Amino acid sequence: MKEKFELKERFNVSASIIYYAWLNSNEHTKMTGGEAICSTEVGGEFTAWDEYIHGTNKSLILNKEIIQHWRTAEFSENDEDSELIIRLEDLDEGCELTLIHQNIPEGQSQYKQGWVDHYFIPMKSYFN
Repeated sequence: MKEKFELKERFNVSASIIYYAWLNSNEHTKMTGGEAICSTEVGGEFTAWDEYIHGTNKSLILNKEIIQHWRTAEFSENDEDSELIIRLEDLDEGCELTLIHQNIPEGQSQYKQGWVDHYFIPMKSYFN
C-alpha cells in the first residue's frame, strides 16, 4: 500500500515569501541548506538536495499552492512519482504551510521526518 501523510507548520513570513523561496533556486538552497535547481513554470523540472530529490511542477497557483511530481534517488525505476502538495495560507502573523505527500512507495515512510528535519527546521531558522 502506498504511503501518505500530511504535515502543517507556521512561519513568520507571508505565503508569498514561502512560495517564491520554494520555486527559486537560490532561495530554496538558502532556506534548506541543500543545493536546489528550481522552476517557476508548470511542467518545469526541479532538483533539490544535490539531486537526491527531483521532479516536475504539476500545478502552480501563485502564493497559494504548489503541486509537484516528486521522487528521490531511493525510488526504484518501477515506482510511480509521488505527489507533493504545498498549500499556503496567510494568517494575521505569517502563514501556515500544509504539506501533503502521497503516492509514496510502500515502506518509504522516512520522508515524513525528512520534511521536518531537512525543510521545516532549517526554514524556521532561515525565515527568523
